[in-house]
Amino acid sequence: MIDPVLRPLWHMGALHPFEQVLTLLLAFGPFVVLGLVVRARRREDAAEEERQALASDEARPDVSG
Repeated sequence: MIDPVLRPLWHMGALHPFEQVLTLLLAFGPFVVLGLVVRARRREDAAEEERQALASDEARPDVSG
């Protein structure tokens, strides 16, 4: 026979809807946050590269004529 203390760990039944949502949030939430952080950093890096390119273009002397 199953020990009464371990019985809840053996089977707790179906999850309630809010528990299902919480489980999905805990399972996939960190990956969503990571994706948002990567997207933001890529945008910041692209903007910084563009600023550097504009600054280097302005620093060049105009020798076209």
